[in-house]
Amino acid sequence: MIAYLKGKLVYKAPSYAIIDVNGIGYHVHISLNTFGEIKDKEDIQLATHFHVREDAQVLYGFASEAEKQMFAHLISVNGVGPSTALVVLSYLPPDELKQAIVREDAAALQAVKGIGGKTAQRLILELRDKLKKEGEEIAANTGVVRNTVRQEALSALVTLGIAKPAAEKSVDAVLKRVGSNVSLEELVKQALKNA
Repeated sequence: MIAYLKGKLVYKAPSYAIIDVNGIGYHVHISLNTFGEIKDKEDIQLATHFHVREDAQVLYGFASEAEKQMFAHLISVNGVGPSTALVVLSYLPPDELKQAIVREDAAALQAVKGIGGKTAQRLILELRDKLKKEGEEIAANTGVVRNTVRQEALSALVTLGIAKPAAEKSVDAVLKRVGSNVSLEELVKQALKNA
């Protein structure tokens, strides 16, 4: 899977960009949000999602990791495909979208072109608890948005053969003890001692 692209922005349009990465031009579908972030730049880096269907292989790009995560959440909902997810992210930035879902604000979701009442309710039903839980984990573990360090540490521990529940318990204990300003390396070392 292609995690990100870093290169020269050759062409940009509100719905896609072409990025030259070492002589290879990648056609990347983007939201209006991302277009707004990259429109004045020459050299860019986009987080990407590679989507494979029977009839196509499509690359989606995002100016932020938060937008990419929200895209992944949206396409996990039954009946919401990548194109619809991009439209939603074009209307609502990731933070506003998350708040609308958590607050169960169906009207805000229905303001998005192509999102009807049933789809808005499905988004709320399927994502509300997941997004609330993510927000609570961020607040409980770090006090600030440093959830990526926690996730990277968990990933490293699982790769080293530690069961995910044990890894989570160990990482959370270290974060409680030493605080949120710990480096990834130190967090992994301390968590290994606790595991």
